[in-house]
Amino acid sequence: MSETCLSVILAAGEGTRMKSAVPKVLHKIGGLPLVCHVVRAMQAVSSRKMIVVVGSEAEIVAAAVRPFVADVAIVEQKKRLGTAHAVLAAREELQKSVDDVLIAFGDTPLIEETALADARKALKNGADIVAMGFRTNKPMGYGRLVEKGGQLIAIVEEKDANEAQKKITFCNGGLMAIKGKHLLSLLDKVKYHNANREYYLTDIIPIGAAEGLDIRVIEAPEDNFIGINTRAQLADAEVIWQNRKRQALMLAGVTLQAPETVFFSYDTEIADDVLIEPYVFFGPGVKVAIGAIIHAFSHIEGAIIGENAEIGPYARLRFGAHLKTGVKVGNFCEIKKTEIGTGAKINHLTYIGDAEIGAYSNIGAGTITCNYDGYNKWKTAIGERAFIGSNSSLVAPISIGNGAYVASGSVITENIADDALAFGRARQVNKSGQAKILREHCTLIKQGKKA
Repeated sequence: MSETCLSVILAAGEGTRMKSAVPKVLHKIGGLPLVCHVVRAMQAVSSRKMIVVVGSEAEIVAAAVRPFVADVAIVEQKKRLGTAHAVLAAREELQKSVDDVLIAFGDTPLIEETALADARKALKNGADIVAMGFRTNKPMGYGRLVEKGGQLIAIVEEKDANEAQKKITFCNGGLMAIKGKHLLSLLDKVKYHNANREYYLTDIIPIGAAEGLDIRVIEAPEDNFIGINTRAQLADAEVIWQNRKRQALMLAGVTLQAPETVFFSYDTEIADDVLIEPYVFFGPGVKVAIGAIIHAFSHIEGAIIGENAEIGPYARLRFGAHLKTGVKVGNFCEIKKTEIGTGAKINHLTYIGDAEIGAYSNIGAGTITCNYDGYNKWKTAIGERAFIGSNSSLVAPISIGNGAYVASGSVITENIADDALAFGRARQVNKSGQAKILREHCTLIKQGKKA
């Protein structure tokens, strides 16, 4: 589709039913603001220039959108006078030459690329206006698509519908595609004569029909048009989005042992032949390479996991964790801002942060990188094939050489050379009979007697 396409995303609703200080369109599903889901869908059908119409909190919405689309204009709708009025708030941008205009709502994050592509295709094939609709057995609350002789002649809102129209089960999805040359002319003719005393975008349908324009309807699944107005609806949309993501990954060759228990983010990338066990959560920024295994109850965000790596169970990978081929991170381990070399193992009960670990090194159970001094974060560098004994504390900044050994229970505060063995613990002292004396002392105190 080589024609120029402009997207207008209406995001001025206050979202009072969300009961939140956060603008409605910035609430998230799959870790991504609702409005950004719409932006990404629009981009997928070759719509690069975008207008986002906002109410209050314009700068906050703009900051969320701009990382996803370079060419975006943020327009404020100062008064809430309906959807047609919201589009007209962008009059200055709409006056510029453009072939197609796509109009969507910022709180409909489940719209699929295929539906938008079908609407643009209809414009390319001669349509002047394309409405998008769905069929449902429960049409109450939705606008009805009124047809005559197989042609769409009007969209009637529930409050304005007569009894016959209320029986129609073909409902308005709210999204439209319009030839750019007609849009402003149609919008300027919209009047407010409805129950809400608002300027309805849907009124361009009867206006266009009266002018002999070619008006068509694209039908899509109902879930494409789910709008978010409450926290409950947000949760319902999350369920649908997660199921779509799970299905897509499984069809692409990822094994999910219990799909309904695994949760993904909008940008999760997982290669084929990856096995994911139950109850795993992927936050934003995760990439998993071929052949990796993610064991149950692991929490992963901002991490890159190499080929044939093995994670968990009960592992936590945080932002900046970069695991190369064959790395093993076991149960109750936390990794943050660390590059772990090929074949290295961190098996049990360990925290590694702000570090670099060489290939084939072994980090013993209970090891901690002491990376924070209360003011700054410091780096721990561990060479290749090093061995860190269990229950060791590595006080950063520190460097441990290739092939070095750290004795179990050590507190390491000085650098260790290649192939050196380091002990960083006090000498053991045994005091005969002292345990019995200590018990008796504690018993007397407990009984309120002098020791």
